[in-house]
Amino acid sequence: MFSYRHAFHAGNHADVLKHMVLIAIMRHLAQKDTALTVFDTHAGAGLYRLDGDYAETSGEAAEGFLRLIAAKPLPNALAPVIQDYLDLVASFNTAGSHKIYPGSPFIVQSLLRERDKLKLFELHPTDAKTLSANVAQLAAGRQVAVLREDGFEGLKKFLPPPARRALVLSDPSYEIKTDYARVVAMVADSLTRFATGTYAVWYPLIPRPEAHDVPRKLKTLAAKAGKAWLNASLTVKSSKLTANDAGEVIRPGLPASGMFVINPPHTLKAALGLALPQLAKLLGQDKHATSTLESAA
Repeated sequence: MFSYRHAFHAGNHADVLKHMVLIAIMRHLAQKDTALTVFDTHAGAGLYRLDGDYAETSGEAAEGFLRLIAAKPLPNALAPVIQDYLDLVASFNTAGSHKIYPGSPFIVQSLLRERDKLKLFELHPTDAKTLSANVAQLAAGRQVAVLREDGFEGLKKFLPPPARRALVLSDPSYEIKTDYARVVAMVADSLTRFATGTYAVWYPLIPRPEAHDVPRKLKTLAAKAGKAWLNASLTVKSSKLTANDAGEVIRPGLPASGMFVINPPHTLKAALGLALPQLAKLLGQDKHATSTLESAA
């Protein structure tokens, strides 16, 4: 149950998509004076070293964040939300260094105002301990809370939040097959408790029906609730199995992922419309690289 470690995947192409969208949402929500509560249902360790054993073992950042850095596009050539993402990650590093990669807890915390709150759920015992230690260094006091419990269930007691403004980010590993159904059930329950919250769900796009069911079921939920939604996906390579010269089957790893947002900022679609084709071009690994963007008001 506790085998998944995001440290192996920090900074990969899925993180680029997820964190770029997350930053864009946070920027918009921070424009309103009313206090905001942000919930991260699967927070991970919070900070990662790209030169650490986990990241170097997988090398996934090399095809994600580090690949964007290495591309060195012309000044002002990148879509603003991509540049904003790169600048924010750079703020966690010394000039010219790219060793530290912030997970969603630290990305969100860096964008909070004094009156905002952040609640982080993490069940993995090692990651929860590391997260607590990392958060302690922020000296954020009561603004940031680390909760060692199941985020799917733990979220319920906090909705609706006192200030009636919330962003819920849910990005389970989906290593456990039931996560696919649980993330949809969580959103359904949350909409009944707090219909005006913004809900952002990351999901993998892999060759299994449960993965493709997530955005389809979320569309149905949003439509029944009469809520606007946006669905963005990034594909970097084919999902088909290949074979090497020895005839051994080579699995492609994660070929694509998506972000589904209910009650998205009205600015998000236009921002992603510029960014997604650029990401597909810069991070694409074969001719199958592409992106999609769909929404309903």
